[in-house]
Amino acid sequence: MSNSRRPASRMATVLVVDDEVRSQEALRRTLDEEFEVFTASSAEEAQKILEQEPVQILLCDQRMPGESGVSFLKRVRSQWPDVVRIIISGYTDSEDIIAGINEAGIYQYLLKPWQPDALLMAIRNAAELYRLQAENQRLSLELRTTSPVLRRRVEMKYERVKREFGLDGLTRAADSPLNPVCELIAQVAPFDLSVLISGESGTGKEMIARAIHYQSRRADKAFVVENCGALPDQLLEAELFGYKRGAFTGAYEDRIGLFQQADGGTLFLDEIGETSPAFQVKLLRVLQEGEFRPLGSPRPVTVDVRVIAATNRDLETEVREGRFREDLYYRLAIVPLHVPPLRERPMDIPLLAERLLDASEKALGKEVEGFTPEALACMAAYRWPGNVRELQNTILRMLALTRENYLGAHLLPAGVLASSCAQDVQGSGSDDLVAVGFAGTLQERVDALEARVLKETLIRLRWNKTRAANELGLSRVGLRAKMVRYGLEGDRSGGVE
Repeated sequence: MSNSRRPASRMATVLVVDDEVRSQEALRRTLDEEFEVFTASSAEEAQKILEQEPVQILLCDQRMPGESGVSFLKRVRSQWPDVVRIIISGYTDSEDIIAGINEAGIYQYLLKPWQPDALLMAIRNAAELYRLQAENQRLSLELRTTSPVLRRRVEMKYERVKREFGLDGLTRAADSPLNPVCELIAQVAPFDLSVLISGESGTGKEMIARAIHYQSRRADKAFVVENCGALPDQLLEAELFGYKRGAFTGAYEDRIGLFQQADGGTLFLDEIGETSPAFQVKLLRVLQEGEFRPLGSPRPVTVDVRVIAATNRDLETEVREGRFREDLYYRLAIVPLHVPPLRERPMDIPLLAERLLDASEKALGKEVEGFTPEALACMAAYRWPGNVRELQNTILRMLALTRENYLGAHLLPAGVLASSCAQDVQGSGSDDLVAVGFAGTLQERVDALEARVLKETLIRLRWNKTRAANELGLSRVGLRAKMVRYGLEGDRSGGVE
């Protein structure tokens, strides 16, 4: 018995069993550079080595005095099942081969005379097989021991997602017009009814759809989103229904559509009012039958999907004027929901602003303490025609521009600042009144406009009276007199002189 052990080696270990010493040496020389090699002249010697050394690959001659190779490997299989077993023989007896495969579970049957390159390749592959077997066992053990931990982590993430995107994630004040909408969501979400959400662009219709999904029994399944107004009919059909390879030019492979991806969950179709009558017919069939045919496929696909649609159009008017199918409308609008615009929710704006600021800080990697009261007051007075999306973009801009710990009103865009001042100055009723005129004398109208310009300038210049007086062409005394006249003197204490 001889070996070429290297104490610090991490090479795979091979045990060569052959009763011919010259054959042993030839095999050892071929394998010695890449593997740690042990040799034995009989099954008995090999047994002792296996009991003492961590053998990974066993290369055994079939015909030896005493016990045959297949018989020995059968015993090895029962005692050391992880060892990769290989038979090498100069005989091609089919019974030996079959017995080796069935009884000894050999990995490979090599024939003499062997080629060095072929032998090395076989042993390399056997070493990789051993490594993969060991890795598989390790991972299986880890999964068994850590499955309760993993399950708990998944549950915690799931609960966090529900808090963020469920009803609790819809930011609103105690007296918000959004509260009746949320009450209706809580009632209808558990039932598989189609919901049509209407509202202006940027009001958060997708957030409402997510809240419905995460309050439903489908919450642990997929929530899939598609903007129907962003694609022409053919591309929209391909996106939703999928296609087979060759269905059209550019279809180089099969693709699963969004309906299949949402199977068991919820599909949110935004801007449904932008679809053509031809596409509406195809969508109606899916909603009625629960099945569709991918482009280029001869067989229909059945799915279980809850559809929530959204639009910024008045679909009832679209139906009356023939631009939207009446049957599809009633299929989608089993439960209609209307999201009020932000101008009808001024009490929600401070809460929304704080939440959007948190998201903006994460997006930009920049932190501040919050908003000044003046900034929040100006934001609450503005009408926000772009709704929540405009508010979000405004906060991102303010955060990017600030050099201080608080976001002040002077960071607001000029349009926001001017319009909010028009809402707030004494003597003016609204921004629209200044634009188109309002009841009152000419002097009253001029006073309202002057108060608006004065307040907007002071806020933008951070109540620096010297700079404001210079910009407006007034003396400091004249500016102060106008501030007193319009009730602006007490608006901002501690202003820069």
